[in-house]
Amino acid sequence: MSAAEILEELRRMPEAERRELVETIELEFGDLDDDLTLEQAAELDRRAEDALRNPGRGTPIEEVSAEIRKRLLAPK
Repeated sequence: MSAAEILEELRRMPEAERRELVETIELEFGDLDDDLTLEQAAELDRRAEDALRNPGRGTPIEEVSAEIRKRLLAPK
C-alpha cells in the first residue's frame, strides 16, 4: 500500500480511531533521531536572518497551506 493510499484510508476513518492510530504511530516510530546537524542549524539560522532582512520576499502561509492541501488531495 502506498503512502497516498494510507492517507486516503486515514481520511475515511472516524476521528477518534484516526487519532488513536496517529498516537500509536508516534509511540512506535517517534523515537527517530531528528537532531539537526551543525550544518543544518547554520542553514536555518542563515535563512531566518535572510527572512528578517527581506520580509516581503516570502510566500504567505495561507498560500503555502492551500498549495499543500491541493497537492495532498489531488488524485494520483
